Amino acid sequence: MWESIKSWFDPRELRSVGTPPDYRFSLANERTFLAWLRTGLALVAGGLAAAQFLPPLRLAHLRETLAVALLLLGATVSIRAVDHWARTERAMRLNEELPASRFPAVLALVVAVGALLLVAAVLVGGAR
Repeated sequence: MWESIKSWFDPRELRSVGTPPDYRFSLANERTFLAWLRTGLALVAGGLAAAQFLPPLRLAHLRETLAVALLLLGATVSIRAVDHWARTERAMRLNEELPASRFPAVLALVVAVGALLLVAAVLVGGAR
């Protein structure tokens, strides 16, 4: 695991394997990485906004739970982005199949479940 994390910060190691891919594919991989990074930053910003600007909600600690969940999700997305970028770049250099990822589907389910829980919280709060 530490070797994988270390390789994120050492471009020489990544460039030492295989042959350089067509630069357009590397740039597309980088754009995908940056899109995931923007998603992670947006989740972190949402978590900070929830912590700072939402008024206390009727359900105890809902605001804090929402803020922490968004912050953790943003951190997870950011770490996953750099890992996926490195694995994809390595696969392209080795002329291997690109790594499959369940992460987008998992992220979509987490966001959907979170939204449904918030809808339930709003409805419960409105019924009081």
